[in-house]
Amino acid sequence: MENQEKLRCIGCGAIIQSKDPQLLGYVPQKTLDKEGITVYCQRCFRLRHYNEIAPAPLTNDDFRRILMDIADKDALVVNVIDIFDVSGSMIPGLSRYVGKNNLFLVANKRDILPKSVNDVRLTDWLKKQAKANGIKPKDILVMSANREYDVYTLLELIETYRHGRDVYIVGVTNVGKSTLVNAMIKHQLGLSDVVTTSRFPGTTLDRIEIPLDDECVLIDTPGIILKGQMAHHLNPEDLKFVSPKKEIKPKTFQLNSGQTLFIGGLARFDLIKSSKQGLTTYFDNELDIHRTKLENADEFFERHAGEILKPTAKGRLVRKEFSVKDKSDLVISGLGWVCVPEKATVAVWAPEGVDVLIRKALI
Repeated sequence: MENQEKLRCIGCGAIIQSKDPQLLGYVPQKTLDKEGITVYCQRCFRLRHYNEIAPAPLTNDDFRRILMDIADKDALVVNVIDIFDVSGSMIPGLSRYVGKNNLFLVANKRDILPKSVNDVRLTDWLKKQAKANGIKPKDILVMSANREYDVYTLLELIETYRHGRDVYIVGVTNVGKSTLVNAMIKHQLGLSDVVTTSRFPGTTLDRIEIPLDDECVLIDTPGIILKGQMAHHLNPEDLKFVSPKKEIKPKTFQLNSGQTLFIGGLARFDLIKSSKQGLTTYFDNELDIHRTKLENADEFFERHAGEILKPTAKGRLVRKEFSVKDKSDLVISGLGWVCVPEKATVAVWAPEGVDVLIRKALI
């Protein structure tokens, strides 16, 4: 097909080809002849209709090369982060991709946090987090891609800051970037579910361009894969536990020294040294939490992993100890966190390779 190399899958951005079913962007020639230039590749088709995911033979270096071009452009950069996994969704070294372009920070999935959280305080907290990561945004918007009014506000702010330039949407995997872009397309063009979305990391494979006006485009870029997120250490059927769709309902457990909380079979919190206090957990509502004695915790895990302690992660759990001096969150990247309100010594167990950190309490 003439100029076929210029066609891209409207779902993931891969360049369309009809020669090799094993390569990205494959579409049977008869489908191309029938559907013309608006087409989904076979990988997107199977994901959208059968929830089947085919591994992409691309590395993070491939995705980063796409972002490296942005610094040489005159554009507005919109960085989407996951408000439920702020530290785990910050792109390391983002400033070198942005260059001298203006950066606008969008904190997505506001609807996942409890409604009691104050948005003004949340925005101030995000400013401090951004500064700690070397990011200097022109503005910050706390929003949800699922709320029409928020999408309208985002589009208005983009128009305010872009000054007739192209707009690049960047972010790590699983921040809801493609869902957000779909909401923007629906608002602008009246089309629904154009970009392929899923819980599987790495669904978008190349840039996807959406017209903003006669001359400028909005460009959705592939998500950067951060291996420290829990999603990369789970079986596909368990990804729903790290992609909450409903408002999180916090649960508080009264613990003494020498007690343990198991977060399904994915993580474990040991209260090693402390006075009795209430630890509040923030995880997907479907994830069961079990309390037991620290002295029995290893045996408890061996006996119940995969049964009452489910799901279980791929790989062993690794211990990391923290000294809590005042009200703090112990965060497992991509899974959630436990808030420890008072002074304590705590050990957090998470799958090997998953990032665990301590921060000033969000709530």
